[in-house]
Formats: sequence, structure tokens, C-alpha cells
Amino acid sequence: MTDIRALSYFVAQIENLDAWQRYAEDVLGMMTSPAPGGGLYVKMDERPFRMLILEGPSAGYVASGWELSGERAFVAMLARLRDADVAVELGDAALCEQRGVQALAIVRDPAGNRHELTWGHRSDCLPFVSPQGVPRFITGEMGLGHTVLPAPCFDECRAFYRDLLGFEISDVFNFKPAPDAPPVRIHFLHCANARHHSLAIAEYDVPSKCVHVMVEVENMTEVGRAHDRVAAHGVPLSATLGQHLNDRMTSFYMKTPSGFDLEYGCGGLQVDWSEHSAFEFTRVSVWGHDFSVGRQAAAQGDAQ
Repeated sequence: MTDIRALSYFVAQIENLDAWQRYAEDVLGMMTSPAPGGGLYVKMDERPFRMLILEGPSAGYVASGWELSGERAFVAMLARLRDADVAVELGDAALCEQRGVQALAIVRDPAGNRHELTWGHRSDCLPFVSPQGVPRFITGEMGLGHTVLPAPCFDECRAFYRDLLGFEISDVFNFKPAPDAPPVRIHFLHCANARHHSLAIAEYDVPSKCVHVMVEVENMTEVGRAHDRVAAHGVPLSATLGQHLNDRMTSFYMKTPSGFDLEYGCGGLQVDWSEHSAFEFTRVSVWGHDFSVGRQAAAQGDAQ
């Protein structure tokens, strides 16, 4: 099992931080504050932030932050990466201060996705008080949720995550975009916590450099209230309500201001990995999750 404990944060970028601040507070029901050195902290639990939004020339996903158990695990991970001739860049004091960690190392997978390996997160002991009355998000030792990243060079990326970072496969999905088309692989990967997957990799590219991120609330009432806020604020839906087959998450998908999707759900599977057998599933969802609404919205936007 890997020494990576959880997805501790992600970093995204947008031209105007105001759009993300409104989205985080009014739609997601999260708190915001200025980040050291610039940017916007988005807070969803007892930590100062779980999402960091930077201002930049274009919108997109920048990095995934992965938390290791401590300094010894961090040093061992960097040694393994360097032994495999993976480029490792240590974060300077300013970057560590902004991310709120003792140390940070930047690595990229074979597809160019940026990962920030860290240890020793900072805690400000300040409570989470949602501006929309969300009681809590399911985080803690399981991290902020999960992220799904593009991996067009799929075999190389899978080897990077499995053999170097130490992720294990939870299950796999071979998606057929058309009846006569070759399958597109999506692998769901877990680290050292009970969440069904903290990472998934998909055998295609996306302009935003992230397929989606997921956040989890404690019940269907909070999913429904978020769904109402999405409609009230005119946020484009990417997929309707539904329940996934593999992780049992009941959720919907919406577009973030940075161009990637965000899954907002409840009831995600927590797994005893000593009892789990990886498997291939053949349907994305038990019910719902009509992704055509997102494609229709994108087509309408292009037409305008």
C-alpha cells in the first residue's frame, strides 16, 4: 500500500477570481478567503483550504496535492522517484507557505499532469461554517474527494501511478464511445484510505486538464439543495442525478468556472481493502447520470 494518504487539495486557475468566489460560496456552500501570496482559498472542513484558485491568463486545472504520512515517507517517495529518473522539483518557502505544508515536491506523470507531494499540513483550528448551511463535507482522513485526470498515454501513466506512487486499482471501466469503436480505458485507483477511489485516469485528453473532481456531503438532502442552487445561479449541468455502479455515489455533475466538471454527491462506498477484489464494471450508473445534458449545453454555448 502506498504512503500517499489522500488527495489533500487541488489547484485550479481562472482569469477572474470573483467567479470562483461566487461559485464556491453560493453554489458549493464553501467558505473563501485570500491565500498567502495571491489566489483564493476555498475551505470545506477544518483545514484552511482544500481548493486553491489562482488568477492566470486561462482557465483550467493546475495540480493535485497528495498528502504523505510524514517526513520519512516523503523522503522515501522522492528517492524512489529519482531512482526511476523522474524529475523532482522541491517547492520553495513561498510555495510551501501558500500550500500550508512543511515540504512539497512537484512531479509530473507521463501525460504532463502536475502532482504536488506534501507532508505536514497546517491546521488553523477554525471551524467550517457554510454560507449555505451545509453541515459538513465528508473529508478527514479520506481527503477532499477524488480527481479524474486525462491520461492519453495510458499504459505509461498507469505504470507511474502503480509502480512509483503506489496506487492500487479499485476497478476498471472500458468505455465504448460507439458500438464499433475500440474501448477507452478508465481505471479507478485508491490510496491509503477507505474512499473507493481518490484518483481515476482516463484514456483521453481534455482542454481543462481535468475530467472532474468530486466532493461528498452527508445525505441526499444536501445534494438536492445543491442541485437547487445550481439551477438558481444558472450553472451548467454536466450530468443529471444518478447513482454510480462502482462507488455507489448518488450525485450530479456541474461545470466549474475553470472549465472542468465537479461531481457533488453522497453515499460513496468506503472499502475494507483486505476484503476487496478489483473488477470490471460495464455500466457507469445503476440509474440516472445522463451526460448528454452537458454535451447539449456545450453545443449551445458553441453555437452562441
